[in-house]
Amino acid sequence: MNPCKYMGSFNIEPPPASIMEVKAILVAGGHGSRLHPFTDYVQKTMLPLHERPVIDYALGTLRRAGIKDITIISNQFIGQISGHVGQGLPGERIHYVIEEKPMGVAHALRLAKPYNEHTRVLVYFSDNITTLELKETVNEFSSSHEPPGCVLLAREEEHPESFGVGVLDEHQTLVDIVEKPADPPSNLAIGGIYLYDERFWSFLDQAVEQHGSNFSISDVNRMYVQNGEARLISIGAETWIDCGTPDALLQASNMAKDGKLDPTPYRN
Repeated sequence: MNPCKYMGSFNIEPPPASIMEVKAILVAGGHGSRLHPFTDYVQKTMLPLHERPVIDYALGTLRRAGIKDITIISNQFIGQISGHVGQGLPGERIHYVIEEKPMGVAHALRLAKPYNEHTRVLVYFSDNITTLELKETVNEFSSSHEPPGCVLLAREEEHPESFGVGVLDEHQTLVDIVEKPADPPSNLAIGGIYLYDERFWSFLDQAVEQHGSNFSISDVNRMYVQNGEARLISIGAETWIDCGTPDALLQASNMAKDGKLDPTPYRN
């Protein structure tokens, strides 16, 4: 039985004769300032979790979900990633995009647009490591006859002030998202892993036009929420670690050593 808790819904019609492929954008940029001085020399997703780099665990999640087309965005260290990942596994398409200057999330995502237009896309910020399996959700998403909106992953955080925070009504349905609130309306943090339908790029452009330099990915998510087209999955008992700090990296490394995190492409 799937351990995820579902809040809100969208209607899924019977699968058409051909499904729409879900591609992935793996965002592996940023300065990694919380991991200095290591990130002066190594891209943070190439730091080790026990015997494998962080990025292998993110790629494992994407691959086990059945995604074959992956765009990797990174900075001046993109050569380290491409040297490790290469052309990917048989049947995969791996695209590399360099972010020469850090100009914000919207700019980074737009660099990946040529490889991901007119498709459904999973946006994955690569320092997020989770034990949650996405294959069932991705299959359902790709099989939707109509644009299925978006799927937002969430987890309960004791201090969610650094995230987009979900606002829930009395029925525990997501009705809004507040970005990095000083007084969080809930402890439900939304961030790092998102599924979007084929309208994502249009919504991104609208959000950037409205918010300019203050844009955050939550602005796109709110557009789906306000349209009643967002589904929220709380990971529940599953694990989700943001490997952006030394303590989190150590915690994840210990979990990898204990076999609790899985970097492999497929699971029996």
